[in-house]
Amino acid sequence: MKVTTLSLAMAILFVPRMVIASASSSTFILTSNGDVFEKNHDELDIEFLGNIEGKPWRFQTNVYGNGSTNRGREERYNLWFDPSKEFHRYSILWTAKNIIFYVDEVPIREVVRNDAMGGDYPSKPMSLYATIWDASSWATNGGKYKVNYEYAPFTSEFKDLVLDGCAIDPIQKFPNSTACSETDTWLESRDYAVITPKSRSAMRRFRQRYMYYSYCYDNVRYPITPPECAVDSNEKQRFRNTGRLRFGGSHRKQARMERARRKRRSRAASVSDDQTDM
Repeated sequence: MKVTTLSLAMAILFVPRMVIASASSSTFILTSNGDVFEKNHDELDIEFLGNIEGKPWRFQTNVYGNGSTNRGREERYNLWFDPSKEFHRYSILWTAKNIIFYVDEVPIREVVRNDAMGGDYPSKPMSLYATIWDASSWATNGGKYKVNYEYAPFTSEFKDLVLDGCAIDPIQKFPNSTACSETDTWLESRDYAVITPKSRSAMRRFRQRYMYYSYCYDNVRYPITPPECAVDSNEKQRFRNTGRLRFGGSHRKQARMERARRKRRSRAASVSDDQTDM
């Protein structure tokens, strides 16, 4: 489903409230211009990766620029709620300076534009799309689980769509550089365009608890860290060189193991103190 035929240049704010398809299908909401720029399209994605009943829902964000599909910038997360049960707000802010993904009011990822990215940073007018399709060759735990079509038809519901940006004639591939300057300035001045210290703390907590893959820590795939990656040393130590979590991919398991390590260190320190007293 193509939600809008409106083309948008930087900057935009895209905010839908959505209940997504249940079962093991994949639901994607994205901004893209692949219908106009077939060989060098840009794309910003929020992709729900199907679900096995009783397991946490998983989703990923992704960024493409200038047809750089061989350089995916995926991050993957667990959700703390069931997105098929009630509406939640999923937002993408895209400006010339940065891209911020939100779930409800929580920023979960920021990509800050870096000159070294070149054309890999999305820069061309895009349209908004929503799709449901079978991505079980890769999305469902690496293709381990296939879509069960007994659950068809798969549906997603949207409401309260907010779309702020600079409207561009779809026929005009490259808008006048000054045409959107007023809108750009207005959007970049809004509260949601800047991550406050309080919001950054919320983002850090989200990533600590729910992120289970980041391309920034995938040294097998990217021996040279992509230029836009702001590597957090505390965050990085939780991941293998494949970009996946250590200790079996469970944040809860990591937390339990860390608590156990702290207890062992505390007991060892206590024994050492006792021996010193003797």
